[in-house]
Amino acid sequence: MNPTEKALWFVESHLPEAISLDDVAASSGVSRFHVTRAFGAATGRSVMGYARARRLTEAARRLADGAPDILSVALDAGYNSHEAFTRAFRDQFGTTPELVRAQGSTKTLDLVEPILMDQSFLAKLEPPRFETSRPFLIAGLGERYSCETSAAIPMQWQRFGPYIGNIPGETGDVAYGVCVNGDDAGNFDYIAGVEVTDFSDLPREFSRVRIPAQKYAVFSHREHISTIRRTVNTIWNKWLPASGHEIADAPEFERYGPEFDPRSGNGGLEIWIPVKS
Repeated sequence: MNPTEKALWFVESHLPEAISLDDVAASSGVSRFHVTRAFGAATGRSVMGYARARRLTEAARRLADGAPDILSVALDAGYNSHEAFTRAFRDQFGTTPELVRAQGSTKTLDLVEPILMDQSFLAKLEPPRFETSRPFLIAGLGERYSCETSAAIPMQWQRFGPYIGNIPGETGDVAYGVCVNGDDAGNFDYIAGVEVTDFSDLPREFSRVRIPAQKYAVFSHREHISTIRRTVNTIWNKWLPASGHEIADAPEFERYGPEFDPRSGNGGLEIWIPVKS
């Protein structure tokens, strides 16, 4: 089983319990960061967001079946008060526990069912090369994403496109998609940018990130850009667990060279994953 499969099994096996991300990571045999990134790559959801949605889904079913005591349902779902449960329930489903119980139905709710893993790994992942990056600076447009909202990244690149070639201090003919500031909920900052010589005179709306000297495993993605998630999933859920390498605390990034055609999405790119020396 890969880290995501182990995480799914652990969550489903401990739904009534107050599990933490540390518990899920330990059951998966990898770090908190690794399981967060692997789970997001494979499912498009955050680990703990999925666990919360699954607990609330099962709670909704109990309410629709006529559970007599909403507080008992709340406690079983991991909430210590009626109020906290109601807030979470409304955030998840857009309605209240009382109304679901009164209606006796979940037909109008967007329930979250258990994820059945699709083994959509690449049949053959090219072995990576290992490089130690030089320190360099990236500037560009940044956005904060969750696993669920990251499908909007291509539109971010569309917004950034007109800036390329007109950025103060821009150097080289390579673009970068940099992931930084990831948290336990699967949120991360993504910067669509280029290398710059310094951070002076940049547009006010630009984000800035320093890439340190760091050892990286560098993977080639030669297919259309739309299939990049499959490559990333294979890296995090198949290659990394079997490689013996550990993830380092450094930015990961995509590198788009001059051969990449942003209009067609063809030409290939590189995926740089930071690893400990």
